[in-house]
Amino acid sequence: MQFKRRTHTCGELRETNIGETVTLNGWVNTRRDLGGLIFIDIRDRYGITQIVFEPTFNAEAHRLAKELRNEYVISVEGIVRKRPADTDNAELPTGHIDIMANKLIILNEAKTPPFPIEDEIDTHEETRLKYRYLDLRRSKLQKNLLLRHKMYMLARKYFDANDFVEVETPVLMKSTPEGARDFLVPSRLHKGKFYALPQSPQQYKQLLMISGLDKYFQIVKCFRDEDLRADRQPEFTQIDVEMSFVNQEDVFETVEGLMRLMFKEIWNKELQLPLPRLSFDEAMEKYGSDKPDLRFNLEMVTLNNVFVNTNFKVFKDQIESNGIITGLLAPGCGEYTRNQLDVLTDFVKKLGAGGLIWMRVKEDGLDAPIAKFLSDEEKLNIISKLSAKTGDLIFILSGAKLKALNIMGALRLEMARRLELIKKDAQPQLLWVTDFPLFEWDDETKRYFAMHHPFTSPRIEDVQYMESEPGKVHARAYDLVLNGSEIAGGSIRIHSAELQAKMFKALGISDEEAESKFGFLMKAFQYGAPPHGGIAFGFDRMAMIFAGESSIRDVIAFPKTASAVSLMDDCPSEVSEAQLTELYIRVRK
Repeated sequence: MQFKRRTHTCGELRETNIGETVTLNGWVNTRRDLGGLIFIDIRDRYGITQIVFEPTFNAEAHRLAKELRNEYVISVEGIVRKRPADTDNAELPTGHIDIMANKLIILNEAKTPPFPIEDEIDTHEETRLKYRYLDLRRSKLQKNLLLRHKMYMLARKYFDANDFVEVETPVLMKSTPEGARDFLVPSRLHKGKFYALPQSPQQYKQLLMISGLDKYFQIVKCFRDEDLRADRQPEFTQIDVEMSFVNQEDVFETVEGLMRLMFKEIWNKELQLPLPRLSFDEAMEKYGSDKPDLRFNLEMVTLNNVFVNTNFKVFKDQIESNGIITGLLAPGCGEYTRNQLDVLTDFVKKLGAGGLIWMRVKEDGLDAPIAKFLSDEEKLNIISKLSAKTGDLIFILSGAKLKALNIMGALRLEMARRLELIKKDAQPQLLWVTDFPLFEWDDETKRYFAMHHPFTSPRIEDVQYMESEPGKVHARAYDLVLNGSEIAGGSIRIHSAELQAKMFKALGISDEEAESKFGFLMKAFQYGAPPHGGIAFGFDRMAMIFAGESSIRDVIAFPKTASAVSLMDDCPSEVSEAQLTELYIRVRK
């Protein structure tokens, strides 16, 4: 169907355009037939404009308008006029004008959509994802994608202005053990061999540093075959950054400059620099998380010193076995019922706790099931350490250090939710978490794994412990945390072949496996590798927070479900036997 090129978008016209003849193209948002007059709201991604069809103004256009339904695609020509005073719509930028239609072309009809094209809809997410092309017509999601676009542009301009070079790295690469499972791509030309999709461009960006490109960045797709959550996808986007001849402070300065720009341009907020910092140990002991949410003040308190001479066997055993006793104050919750306390006890038990100790703070002391096992001095010290007042409630957990702290951190977040401590207008809280352990112990496999990745440099003073006491080694690693979510993580890298070999050995990677998986990188280190470091931003998660959403699916155009399925195009799908044969693959049913 032939149509006239639009002269304006549907969000552009104002009172200054009154009297002009214009052409708009878009979708029918709503239709109201008042008998004589027909009102149409036409929509595109820029906004909505009201069109009036009047039989005495143009009978043919009015006749055609009777056929219109929601989501029809139309082209309308008409004259801009001032709306009658009693029909002004101050909520719309175009709400002071409308268009008297003298020509209408129906470009395409539309079936009734499975859900309304409106921002606030009560529709199951699976339905929205199945018809994602309709879901994306909603203004809310379009704004999210426009915000994402703006963040792309801000990042690119910022890094370009600071002498960074954007370099594309391969999507088909060698499979290397870096934590999550690789997505594998079979090679037709090389029978029985596979490419892997990159979990990150980590080794390539280190090779770029060895190549002499001292400032690299890339907005890049990455892939991990792992279990999903609301803020995870099998394919995701990173802002990847690497720099040569830098230390941690140089990386922090570069990142903080970008975040100050984002805060100003997206939120219109001034970000105070330098950002606060917490060590991993501080974050765990105070907040029970290496990505603490600091928008509320509930802090955990370590109580080991209170019970150093205790006769209470549960606490005594934990102190003797280097465990931890951690407490959390719930202000004003002293009147919680036994049923409420049982619910919270079940909450921590599901996370792996043996139980939850609770204490009500009364005028005459502590009311608690374990009160009879504690001395008067211990009770007074508990109240003092937690700054508890009459009417408050105290929770105590004990156990292996990181496990107990993680569980109390989850209870801290649960209490913040129950007490409604996180306000919608709360000031965003951005901070660095530093000094991570280089290794973490896995009880299941009885071995150490790299907490970040195997190319992270240990603190130089801790290298002496890599073979004898790996648990004592700290990493030159850092995470950037915004409102309780990790939005970026990085480290100063290993740039010595000798130290990299030590790292592989500590991780139980044999010389043969190291040569097979990482030989090309180890060889490159022997040709003059500069000291280097960097960081990678989880761009989807960052966009989600800046957009005020709770799921990254709302800031990705075509996301997968929590089970890694695309409902719209039924992906993943089976392929033909001919394709499998060509790739030398047989599928076992």
